[in-house]
Amino acid sequence: MAPAVGKKLTGLVAATFTPLTPQGEINLSVIEPYIDYLAKKQDVNNIFVNGTTGEGMSLSVEERKMLTEEWCQKAKGKLEQVIVHVGCLSLKDSQELARHAAQVGVDGISVIAPSFFKPRTADALRKFLQEVASAAPTVPFYYYHIPAVTGVNVPARDVLEGIEKLIPSFRGVKFSGADLMDFGRCVSYSQPHWSLLYGVDEQLLAALAMGAHGAVGSTYNYLGYHVNQLISAFEKGDLSQARTIQFKAQELLCYAIKQGFDVGVNKQLMSELSGLCLGPPRLPVLPCPPAHAQPIAEKYHSIFPDH
Repeated sequence: MAPAVGKKLTGLVAATFTPLTPQGEINLSVIEPYIDYLAKKQDVNNIFVNGTTGEGMSLSVEERKMLTEEWCQKAKGKLEQVIVHVGCLSLKDSQELARHAAQVGVDGISVIAPSFFKPRTADALRKFLQEVASAAPTVPFYYYHIPAVTGVNVPARDVLEGIEKLIPSFRGVKFSGADLMDFGRCVSYSQPHWSLLYGVDEQLLAALAMGAHGAVGSTYNYLGYHVNQLISAFEKGDLSQARTIQFKAQELLCYAIKQGFDVGVNKQLMSELSGLCLGPPRLPVLPCPPAHAQPIAEKYHSIFPDH
């Protein structure tokens, strides 16, 4: 079967949080209002499910399947693309999730490098990615590069070398690293049907200048409206306006980082700003008391008072 070409993935992609009940179980009932919030309030039309922000590596295979089905079903007619992260430490689990994602009609799958037994070379990592992609050969495939989390410091450009010969369905990279030289080399090697998506929200403008086709990030859940304006300003050549918005986002994130900004705090911040009940994170990430996220929410409103 030939891989689906599909629509090229561009613009903003929100890395979604996984809603949990106060008891720590998956809460599927929040997903539909969450999608409505992204589409209507943030003008974000693509999502990245079960990734880092979604605590995918802390969820069971069965939970990840349930979430994939719900996000896909509820996004129909409301969002453009649903990309699902299917990476696991176990190759077999990754393949099972890839097959399931294909069955339920996702628009793309993505895979992180295994982080316990780490691939030491680009060749080893490519082989792992190839084996996962082969379980869903018609689904667009994206490599998820996040070396600060995985500890796999193989340059993404090295991973891309000859990758379409191994993975005909390959469609791009979610590049969540600060190395803009490596990112630029990926863009310059990129094929026309690939999407190079940048994942470090606080320096998106630099990545756009390097040729990023879009961006995947957790802050686009609540900063999407403003970052869409940043991209629009950049595309019009208004760098001054684009920088103004990027600097505001940096001010917010810098403040949040000083408060101790992890997935748990970010999840609570999203709950505060959106009104959605996303619940706690899953251990080992500790829950964030609402009082701890409130000052960050207030900072958001002081920096972005118009939305």
